[in-house]
Amino acid sequence: SPAISSTSSQQQSTTTTNNNNYPPKTLHLTAISSPSHLPSLPSELKSNNPTRPLLHIDEHGHPYHYFLNPMTQSVILILLVEMLERFCFYGINYTTTAYLTGEYNDDWNADMPSIQASSYVSISTAVAYTTPFVGAMLADNLLGEYITIIMGCCLCYIPGLILIALTTIPNFMGRIDFNVRAIQWGLLVLWPIGTGTVKACVNVFGAKQFHPILQSSLIERYYVNFYMCINIGALTGGVVVPIVAQWDVTWAYCIPVMVLVVGVSLFLFGGARYVKPVPRYDVGYWMREVGELFCCGGQHDGGGESSERRSQRDKKQQLIQQQSNNSPADKVGIGTVLLLSSLIIPFNIAYAQMATTFIVQGSVMKPWGMIDAPMMNNADAISVLAFGYIIGNIIYPELNRRQIKIPTTHKFAIGSAFGAVAVGCAIITDYQIHRVYKERGEAISILWQSFPYFLIGIGEIFAVSAAYEVAFTVAPAKKKSLASAANLFMVGGAPNVFCIYLYNACRSWFLNANGLAHIHKLSDYSTAKVVNYFWLLEAIAMFGVIVNLLPPVKNWVASIEEAAAEAVKTPMNTPMIRKNLKQRRKDRGGTSSNNDEETPLIKAKKHADYLKYGSGPELRKFGSMRAGPSLKNAHHNPPPTSGGQGQPTTSLAREVKNKLEPYADKK
Repeated sequence: SPAISSTSSQQQSTTTTNNNNYPPKTLHLTAISSPSHLPSLPSELKSNNPTRPLLHIDEHGHPYHYFLNPMTQSVILILLVEMLERFCFYGINYTTTAYLTGEYNDDWNADMPSIQASSYVSISTAVAYTTPFVGAMLADNLLGEYITIIMGCCLCYIPGLILIALTTIPNFMGRIDFNVRAIQWGLLVLWPIGTGTVKACVNVFGAKQFHPILQSSLIERYYVNFYMCINIGALTGGVVVPIVAQWDVTWAYCIPVMVLVVGVSLFLFGGARYVKPVPRYDVGYWMREVGELFCCGGQHDGGGESSERRSQRDKKQQLIQQQSNNSPADKVGIGTVLLLSSLIIPFNIAYAQMATTFIVQGSVMKPWGMIDAPMMNNADAISVLAFGYIIGNIIYPELNRRQIKIPTTHKFAIGSAFGAVAVGCAIITDYQIHRVYKERGEAISILWQSFPYFLIGIGEIFAVSAAYEVAFTVAPAKKKSLASAANLFMVGGAPNVFCIYLYNACRSWFLNANGLAHIHKLSDYSTAKVVNYFWLLEAIAMFGVIVNLLPPVKNWVASIEEAAAEAVKTPMNTPMIRKNLKQRRKDRGGTSSNNDEETPLIKAKKHADYLKYGSGPELRKFGSMRAGPSLKNAHHNPPPTSGGQGQPTTSLAREVKNKLEPYADKK
């Protein structure tokens, strides 16, 4: 995981035993998940709660208690609501083009040409992946992720699904024509805003259930599982809704409404289990970040702030910057996340074709039983589930054991390469459609499309899941949801906006011999030049491969991850935190002491000189801990003094030393 990467070749482990005197075993100090791990932890990282024994205190002094196994205790409910939400999203998304062009009901439909229906799908997807900025603002600054998810579902998502379903009822409320305005409000406004608001928060909320230090290496597997749940929902929604739509599109579009209601109910059921970080309650902070983001990094002028207040704020920022000694935290911002995520835009442009031009191509192919063009999207979900399991549970763990890390840009390049091969298969399929129709006047089987869908699913595992992970790990602690929104915009918003421009720029390739954009029949499709559009997509995907393989790009991304790791290593080194700590000392009525201002992380860092001679934990990047050399090789000199004032080693160092000595190698 980028969150725990380091240039050090030492393994992130130490040696421990259990209470039954079994042989020593390796303990990964960034994957704490068993009660047998607890005795090896400093007391500052343990709570008095037996069900949530791990403790973390953030920079504002808020304590949070964590489960040893959050995946089964709380995260599973978050993954479940994500899976059901994706059922609804993809059930609608995969069938929209066919619904708007009239394939499900010849008598009651919008009667849109293929290019217009594809544009509607791209617009709704672009809105869905742009509005996460709204969800991020609400989650980070006002409501928190938990409340934002509930509000997004209840106020926008479910009403949007209901409105879309109502448009399928002929002559509803006395109308004799298709209600285009209702489908626009439901498909282009309410539904995508709801899904965008929810999507900005769900993946971040799940990741926040893990202890940020002691369970940081578990986040990589979580994001693979998260993406697999997305595709379980996509698979089931992509099967159930299209099949039912072939029978009755009204019932088909009522199913997502009922499914999402069930999902929200289950999410509410687990409310007491979740770790719910406190939001900032500072909209001005978020607006300044967004202002700087969209003003090319320029400083926000503070809006209506008085000149005196702006001056005080500027002085405070200068003081923080001076005392932090140009901390790496200053190098990682939301603009950086946008640039990182932009590296997979070429892949996502190819990926966006699954619900648009792939459907247009598949609509002129011969169905295989009940499998038609919308249902072929499920080949992508099956591919992600199969290879997601292999990559997440076999390949990545084996690479971690061998201390091999695939650079993030190389993951992006692998994903883009699979996207390019997928588009290449679509090109071959298109040539086959024209050849067979010219020779025999027949349509080829829809199963030809299984190859591009299958390959693009493999690309998703490397490109998109890696983008989710890197956006979370490099973002500052208080900008996780905003970083997720920026990543989602680059995953779905920007690529679909680009696709809309591509459709219009290449409109002549989607016209039949009569100059009309209705090409959902084989005779019309055979006279269009859709294959030219696929060749353009091939060039874009290959561009993504080349860019991500460039050494300067790889080094730049690695430096960003390194800066983020350094920022998390010392999260409380600011004048404001010290002021708060001094105030708490005053409130306790205690005496001032240098040690009062020390967090567990800073204490551990101060004793690094001692710990490097032991086989115990040594603080490294991103708060992870690694094993040092054996105690038998240590020069048993008196322990170093603290702070250069002749004070003896603190009780924390003695505690760690006492825990480690029984495990020293002995001849």
